[in-house]
Amino acid sequence: MDNGYVLAIDQGTTGSTVLIFDREGAVCGRASAEFTQHYPRPGWVEHDPQEIWSVTFETVKQALQQGGVCPSKVKAIGITNQRETALLWDRRTGLPVAPAIVWQDRRTAGLCDELKQEALESAWQQKTGLLIDPYFSATKVHWLLTHIDGLRARAVNGEIAFGTVDSWLVWKLTGGRCHVTDYSNASRTLLYNIHDLGWDDEILARLDIPRPILPTVKPSSWVYGETDPQVFFGHRVPIAGIAGDQQAALFGQACFQPGQAKNTYGTGSFLLLNTGPDAVASRERLLTTIAWGIGEQPVEYALEGSIFITGAALQWLRDGLGIITGAAESEQLANSLPGNDDVYFVPALTGLGAPHWDPYARGLIVGITRGTGRAHLARAALESIAYQTCDVVQAMCREAGIDLQELRADGGAVSNGFLMQFQADLLGVPVEVPTITETTALGAACLAGLAVGFWSDKEELAARWQMACRYEPRMQKTQRQQLHGRWREAVARSLGWAGGLKERT
Repeated sequence: MDNGYVLAIDQGTTGSTVLIFDREGAVCGRASAEFTQHYPRPGWVEHDPQEIWSVTFETVKQALQQGGVCPSKVKAIGITNQRETALLWDRRTGLPVAPAIVWQDRRTAGLCDELKQEALESAWQQKTGLLIDPYFSATKVHWLLTHIDGLRARAVNGEIAFGTVDSWLVWKLTGGRCHVTDYSNASRTLLYNIHDLGWDDEILARLDIPRPILPTVKPSSWVYGETDPQVFFGHRVPIAGIAGDQQAALFGQACFQPGQAKNTYGTGSFLLLNTGPDAVASRERLLTTIAWGIGEQPVEYALEGSIFITGAALQWLRDGLGIITGAAESEQLANSLPGNDDVYFVPALTGLGAPHWDPYARGLIVGITRGTGRAHLARAALESIAYQTCDVVQAMCREAGIDLQELRADGGAVSNGFLMQFQADLLGVPVEVPTITETTALGAACLAGLAVGFWSDKEELAARWQMACRYEPRMQKTQRQQLHGRWREAVARSLGWAGGLKERT
């Protein structure tokens, strides 16, 4: 096969990044851009689907120009995306019918409470691997169909399409010819049976979601269709890889064997453990999710712990309180202290995810004295990322019956040496950072490249994974246990806070 490139679109919560990879896995072109976050009410988070598309498309163009890559040399396109965010659009016009409801949005907490009171959570978890929570797409779709006049009738008539962001981008890239998603994204909707590999009629009926709006579900490495030449610079290029961002990162980290795990440190943090062809049912409120499907091969599964606020806690210190200028300063401030002086920050700014799953938890800073300064808050924010990860790792190891040997880390926060060392110290195992830290884009590229034969198999991809840095644990076990114990005390005080306000009002 002639030389060429694979283009990966990484459409995230705050912006879009496009990377172009050659056959050796080297990055040959790169561009990124942010888009607007909308907060119309407390607890609500929305995106403009048209802005997502325009920013993403412009970023594709810039990456091609920056790398000097001719569109005709792109052999495949892979897409990875913020998961659970729900979009609805008009099939005829291709225009969105409402703002996208973002995964962070909590407006459907009341509906989720009703569903739990109906004793549905156990059955739905058995089918979908998920818990009933506003985080997932299902209740967001129900909300849109219920609150926009005439929309449900149009949905029943097949006039409306639903999708996560991957489906929206494929629709736009193919000129409206393909309405698809992959196993990994479907498994995050709370509408998909991860064992039978099909949309669940009982869940659809309870939420009054018409089946005609749903996309076709295909493997994660698969040729879904080709770009519309009028859209993609006059060329037809196979769109051949789709995966939710965290599954894509697991793939990009070459965690192909059961027992291998990665954590992505971004706006939130998401820890996934490969469990192979076995879907491990969780008793500790972790998620059982589809990792990926490669062509006609059986799907593979993962256990996941979703942590809602990690990097976003630092953004809040920067934008909300104005006490740091950026993540780099947080590292300097944290290192200026010999310890945390018993100051803890529980960043439950949008509730708590795994393993608590409490939408009514709220942020809490404890241990403040007259001697507390901004360095303590910066350190507490960084430490909170590691504590939350440790909570998930411990639950995950109990579920899977394994002892974690190392944790592969990626995402923007891996550049923070204080955080990575503290993470290794808390876990008591090495933390490994790869050479290419943008593993979500790499994973999407690898899935697309496999589908078109650009790369031969997973063994070739695993051989290309390279480690840039390894953090060895240095903390004594007694100190680790003491710190983690105090963290758990702080978490206990944050649980259910907004629920109390709801009862009073």
